[in-house]
Amino acid sequence: MGFELVDRYLLGEPVSKPDVLAALLGDRSDLASAQPFYRALEAVGARAADEAFIALRLVLAGKEADNDAVRRLRALATVARTARAGDQAGLRSVFKRDRAVLGDLESLAGTVPEPLDAIVAAASEAFRAELA
Repeated sequence: MGFELVDRYLLGEPVSKPDVLAALLGDRSDLASAQPFYRALEAVGARAADEAFIALRLVLAGKEADNDAVRRLRALATVARTARAGDQAGLRSVFKRDRAVLGDLESLAGTVPEPLDAIVAAASEAFRAELA
C-alpha cells in the first residue's frame, strides 16, 4: 500500500511527493478509518501537508492518528530529513523546538556529530518503531 515509499519520502530520501500520492491512491486500504484521508488527498493532491501522509500512515499501521502521535512522527521525520541534508543549524533547531517528543534522541541533540548518518539512522529507526 505504498508504506515503504511514504516512509522513504517522509524520512528525506529522494522520492517525489506526487509519486507518494500516486502510490497511496493507487493501492488503497479498505479500512473505514482511512477513507477520509484518501478523499482529502484526492481533493488537494500534492498540496497536501506531510502531516496528512503521517496521519494516514498511522491509521494504516493500526495506530491512532492523534495529535501527539502525528507530532512525534513529524519530528522524527524532520530530524532524519534535516540530518540527511547535512543542516546542523536546522537540526539543532528541530531538537530545540520538538524536545518534548524527541526525548529518546536527546543524547544526540547536543552532539550533532559529523557525518550525520547516526542521527539519520536513529531517527529512522524510531520512526519505524512507532509504526510497528
